[in-house]
Amino acid sequence: MILNRQNLPEITNTEVLKPVDSVFDLPEKIIQFGTGVLLRGLPDFYIDKANREGVFNGRIVIVKSTDQGDTVAFEQQGNLYTTCVRGIENKETVNQQIINASISRVLTATKDWDQIIEAAINPAIKIIISNTTEAGITSSSEDISVGVPSSFPGKLLAILFARFQECKGDPNAGFIILPTELISNNADQLKEYVLQLAAINHMNQLFIRWIKTANSFCNTLVDRIVPGKLASEDYKETTSKLGYDDELMIMVEPFSLWAIESSDPQVIEKLSFAQVNKGVAIVPDIQKFKELKLRLLNGTHTLSCAIALLMGFDTVKKAMENDDFLGYVSDLMETEIGPSILDETITNEDVQVFSKSVIDRFRNPFLDHQWKAISLNYTSKIKLRILGLLNKWYQLHQYAPEHIALGFAAYVILMDTKEINGAFQTQHIASNFNIQDEYASALYQQWAKGSHQISDILKSTAVWEQDLSAFPGFYNAVANYIQQISSIGIEAVLKKQEQLKYEN
Repeated sequence: MILNRQNLPEITNTEVLKPVDSVFDLPEKIIQFGTGVLLRGLPDFYIDKANREGVFNGRIVIVKSTDQGDTVAFEQQGNLYTTCVRGIENKETVNQQIINASISRVLTATKDWDQIIEAAINPAIKIIISNTTEAGITSSSEDISVGVPSSFPGKLLAILFARFQECKGDPNAGFIILPTELISNNADQLKEYVLQLAAINHMNQLFIRWIKTANSFCNTLVDRIVPGKLASEDYKETTSKLGYDDELMIMVEPFSLWAIESSDPQVIEKLSFAQVNKGVAIVPDIQKFKELKLRLLNGTHTLSCAIALLMGFDTVKKAMENDDFLGYVSDLMETEIGPSILDETITNEDVQVFSKSVIDRFRNPFLDHQWKAISLNYTSKIKLRILGLLNKWYQLHQYAPEHIALGFAAYVILMDTKEINGAFQTQHIASNFNIQDEYASALYQQWAKGSHQISDILKSTAVWEQDLSAFPGFYNAVANYIQQISSIGIEAVLKKQEQLKYEN
């Protein structure tokens, strides 16, 4: 049996949450660019939950921007799909199945452009959501009056122009535009490209002013691991238990965050789904959430990656089963990262709550997050996530952060590679692999010197764009940990660091 509206009464397994019939009569209120799993696992998840609680009461028209893939599964299933929420939340295992009924229809831009424009002029539709990947928000010089625009800014401009013409420039008829692409200030960049394209197309100044004043382009930050399709055996087991087939079934972790930047009361009112979703935060400035994610989640991943690899762990969840590694991760966030990022917007409570969620996410038994994948572009990740953190630490202290120094030392050891046919292979772990890092050659050359290599690595402005040995005590701490790891092993070093914590 396939999942669709007609078969809903036949689904009797009480472990799956089904939609009520009234949801299918709700009006369309959102145009969404993208059918990807992140959108279906985050914004659409929130919309569905709000609808079930009688709050937002609106459905989504999806625009499929490219011809890659098809919409057959959406058509066969009446746009229904199952979201499997699996992971750890507040130290408890979560395993839920929810049938999402937030999508009303899926339109393909090249085939259904007239219907898309028709939706754009529907006054009930007030929200536009997108995730066209980072490559989607880009400059364009196309003529939007000829056929279907190829770029996302072009499509959005055409939709805005259709709306402007239909509403005769009504200042209250604009959209709330919520890009979820993973770039900084995503809405600001999208708005800039839309306005540039409007100028290139010599569009009416009244229309350009309407774009600027009647529409709310809101920067957003999204955070949720959405692996997407279940593995083959897992899918067979899940569908057998639930009693139906679902080609659109996806898996998500319990944690979710959608930070939306706005202080406009009308925006807050129209985004009413936030009222019943604790993961949605509509705030005047989302920088706080960027910093929490960058330092506590991404930074902890980066600093613990080489340690986990040197210990022989291939996945995050396996590493977190080790008490010494878990202690390192917890102490790193509690004693060094968290205190360093406190400011007028980030409180101790913010740090504690987010840190606990990071531990839960790292321990998720349903995810096979590979440390090798996390090590991709390792040096660039250190530069982006850790150097700013070091600067913050040294604004408060004049001694080295021991946990950060240990993570950095493990990274330096991991980057002590051997060159094989132009590739740089690790040589200090049980299962060696080729490092994918643009600085691998430079660091290989530093290690090859045979003396003063640690000092030279930290001092390398060609790599770091600053001299890391200038931080008081940092070189000594890193060099000391490298010596200890080389002599007694990373496991013993972790145990020793944990013991020092209790002695202090």
